[in-house]
Amino acid sequence: MAQILIVDDAAFMRMQLKNIFTNLGHEVIGEAENGQQATQMYQDLNPDIVSMDITMPEMNGVEATKEIKGKDANATIIMCSAMGQQQMVLDAIKAGATDFIVKPFTEERVKETLEKLL
Repeated sequence: MAQILIVDDAAFMRMQLKNIFTNLGHEVIGEAENGQQATQMYQDLNPDIVSMDITMPEMNGVEATKEIKGKDANATIIMCSAMGQQQMVLDAIKAGATDFIVKPFTEERVKETLEKLL
């Protein structure tokens, strides 16, 4: 079982991911609405995995990934992107993201990604 921090500016997406992670037997220990909150919550909660949206206000997912990886090189971050964000996904991978999933999510795809990482 992994402890997961969900980062997404859309409450609906956070709820959807929380349901998927919980159904798969994992624990959601925090939710953040932007990259700034995410970096603070990462330090406070030290989750096993972060699901990180790419496009968010205040600090986007790529910047937040760089900041988290700068403090914890072993952080496991899954980028969540919409279709057509390939360049940002590549930037995120370069910044240290471990994997990515494309919206809309299916429980099966999220499960496959988690199994690869755990």
